[in-house]
Amino acid sequence: MATTLEAPARDTVNVRRSLTNMIYRPEFSVLIGFIAIYVFFLVTTQPVFHSLAGTSTWIDPAAELGIVSIPVGFLMIAGEFDLSVGSVVAFSSMFLAAWVGYFHYNIWLGLAIDVVLAALVGLTNGILVTRTKLPSFIVTLGTQLLLTGITLGGSTVITGSSSIDMTATAPVRALFSSNWNQFNVSILWLAGIAVLGHHILTNTRTGNWITAIGGDIETANRAGVQTARVRIGLFISTSVAAALVGIIQAVEYNGSAASNGQVYVFNAIIAAVIGGVLLTGGFGTIIGVVLGAMTYQLVTQGIYFTGWDTDWSNALIGGLLLLAVLSNNWFRKATIARGVKKGS
Repeated sequence: MATTLEAPARDTVNVRRSLTNMIYRPEFSVLIGFIAIYVFFLVTTQPVFHSLAGTSTWIDPAAELGIVSIPVGFLMIAGEFDLSVGSVVAFSSMFLAAWVGYFHYNIWLGLAIDVVLAALVGLTNGILVTRTKLPSFIVTLGTQLLLTGITLGGSTVITGSSSIDMTATAPVRALFSSNWNQFNVSILWLAGIAVLGHHILTNTRTGNWITAIGGDIETANRAGVQTARVRIGLFISTSVAAALVGIIQAVEYNGSAASNGQVYVFNAIIAAVIGGVLLTGGFGTIIGVVLGAMTYQLVTQGIYFTGWDTDWSNALIGGLLLLAVLSNNWFRKATIARGVKKGS
C-alpha cells in the first residue's frame, strides 16, 4: 500500500518544485505584468486594437526593439551599457539607402559593408571600455553623439539631403521586409535571435562567463574568465543587431532619414530592465528581455487606442519601469536567499 502512494506523492512534490522554480524566475513577474496590461487594454481600448491589424501595430515594433534589446540585455548582464545603438541604427539605415538609392551600387555588397562597419563601431566601443577602464555609459554616449553627427552631416554633404529614398531587390525585400497580414518578417528574426541568445546564456560557458562578469568582474578575472574578450564581443553584437534593425527599416520603408533610430538609445535599456535585467549586472534572462520589449510596445501603442491623451504614455512607461526595478531587486534577493537556504 505504501508503494502505491509513493509515486503520486513524488509527482506532487515535483509539481510544487516546478511551480516554485517558475515563480522565482525573473521573467515570471514580467509575464504576469504583460498579461495584466494586455487585459487592461482589452477592456479600455477599441476592438480594432485586438484585431490582427491592431496587434501588428505593437508586435512589429516590439520585434525590432527586441532584436536590439537582446544583445543590450546581454551587455547589461555583464555589467555594461551601450548608448550608441540608436546612432548605429540611423547610420546603417542611411548608409544602405545612400549606397543603393543615391550611388546605385550592388545592394548585397552594401549589406555586407553595413554589417562590417557596425561591427567596427562595436569593436571600437569594446576596446575603449576595456583598455581605458572608462565607464561604458560615457564611452558609448560619446560614440552615439559622434556617429549621429557623422550620419547627419555626412548625408547632407554627400547627397545634399538628410533623407534618401531607395528600392531594394525582391530577394532582399523577402529577407528583411516581407509580411503576412501586416506582421513583418522581423518577428522571425527576433525569434531566431532569442532562441540563440537563450541557448548561449543558459547552456554555454560563454553564458556563464557573461553572468560572472556582471556579478563580480574581479572574481571572474581571477577565475580565468577572459573578461575583456567577452565584453568586446558583446559590444560588437549590440552594434551588429542595431545594424540589422537599420537595414530592416531602410528596406521596409524604401529609404531612410538621419533621425531614424534615436528612440533606441534608452528604449533598449528600458525593455531589458522591464524584462528583469538588473542595472547592476549579473542577473537576467533572454525570455524576460523579449517580454520586456513586447510590454514596452504594448503600452506605447495601446495608449493611442484608448482615446486618452497620449501625454500619459510616458507616465505609464515610467511607472512600469519603477515597478520593474523594484520587482527585479526583490526577485534577485529572493533567489539568493533561496539558494542560501538550499545550501544550508
